[in-house]
Amino acid sequence: MALASSSSSAAISSHSFASQDLKRSKIGSFRPLDRFFLPSTAGISSRKQPSLLKPISAQQKRSESIVPLAATIVAPEIEEKVEEKEDYEKLGEELQDASPLEIIDKALEKFGNDIAIAFSGAEDVALIEYARLTGRPFRVFSLDTGRLNPETYRYFDAVEKHYDIRIEYMFPDAVEVQGLVRSKGLFSFYEDGHQECCRVRKVRPLRRALKGLRGWITGQRKDQSPGTRAHIPVVQVDPSFEGIDGGTGSLVKWNPVANVEGVEIWNFLRTMNVPVNSLHSQGYVSIGCEPCTRPVLPGQHEREGRWWWEDATAKECGLHKGNISQVQVPQLNGNANEAASEISDIINSENVVRLSRPGIENLLRLENRREPWVVVLYAPWCSFCQAMEASYVELGDKLVGSGIKVGKFQADGEQKAFAEKELQLGSFPTILFFPKHASRPIKYPSEKRDVDSLLAFMKVLQ
Repeated sequence: MALASSSSSAAISSHSFASQDLKRSKIGSFRPLDRFFLPSTAGISSRKQPSLLKPISAQQKRSESIVPLAATIVAPEIEEKVEEKEDYEKLGEELQDASPLEIIDKALEKFGNDIAIAFSGAEDVALIEYARLTGRPFRVFSLDTGRLNPETYRYFDAVEKHYDIRIEYMFPDAVEVQGLVRSKGLFSFYEDGHQECCRVRKVRPLRRALKGLRGWITGQRKDQSPGTRAHIPVVQVDPSFEGIDGGTGSLVKWNPVANVEGVEIWNFLRTMNVPVNSLHSQGYVSIGCEPCTRPVLPGQHEREGRWWWEDATAKECGLHKGNISQVQVPQLNGNANEAASEISDIINSENVVRLSRPGIENLLRLENRREPWVVVLYAPWCSFCQAMEASYVELGDKLVGSGIKVGKFQADGEQKAFAEKELQLGSFPTILFFPKHASRPIKYPSEKRDVDSLLAFMKVLQ
């Protein structure tokens, strides 16, 4: 596969001496005013300029109007144009044989400031180089788990200086990390698997980052892990995470190098003289957190250097769970209880009550409850349940002292038939509100599972 067309390079090169006056500050992204390369601005501090970008965050969109409603002028009604929904599966098929440069250019064209490149500090620096070659503005974010190699932190700094950008870092919640370390120690993942640690240090921070976007660009490749990543599409509606609009289908995932082999990526990096992590020269190929990454031997697959004490099918951290093709598939029917029991539970919080079968049956029978309840019916393996985990935990925290109890009920496996018959379970997750004075729970009808939407739902029913 061609990694970059010669015509694109020639077009870009012909404009490489554009005026310095066209250069604008770059805080968090590469932001030229046109589509072509601009000369270096060495010596000019971009930190003194106001940021033109909104940060990656989980905040909801707000109205831009500052005019009081009573002061507005009534305008004639205009028929609202219904925006046609993009068929991203079809777009992915159209771009199946496209170069990474073409795919990233299309992604940046479609989403502009609402998309960002996920940079891990390994060879996915190629994504940043491709974005630079498009000449379009772009954003880059990275997850700082607090357990990365010193070489990786120095590499982050080198990449920022090389591209004159500011990487937007996402950090894990300090209270969650403290709770994990205090209860299980610094290296619990060697004993009970890496999933819990990765969920705290990587998955939840990623979820917060993606809540501020409509799309993200990843460095996933099919040859990275043939057992779990063999069917990665070039473009897809993200199956696991939600974007700024909330709900299923609100985030689009772009995998521009899905069909590119690792050797081609490295040929590209050498050709473009791109900075690389110094750990690569020490035998590291796939680079993650320091305790969970080691060099690989000649002839070993790159994934052998990650979580080497675990089975090969477990060598994923959860960031791309929706693309994994062979991890705990049987339990999706709700019948493989033994397989499902091997998966760590989710939505763990002291402010979320875990209900047993007798507990929820008791709650169901009460006609006059002492206090209202909101309960999620979930399955730990469900990617949509995992995607709403942070919001639901936050909901529990916000409702402390409000008189509303927050609970969860694991409704897969042996409990699925009961949940379908008695609890209106249609798909996971299903959220129910049990009012004080109603015999039956009320099912939450929306796919938007952010805190504000859930609070609004409960408020109108109290």
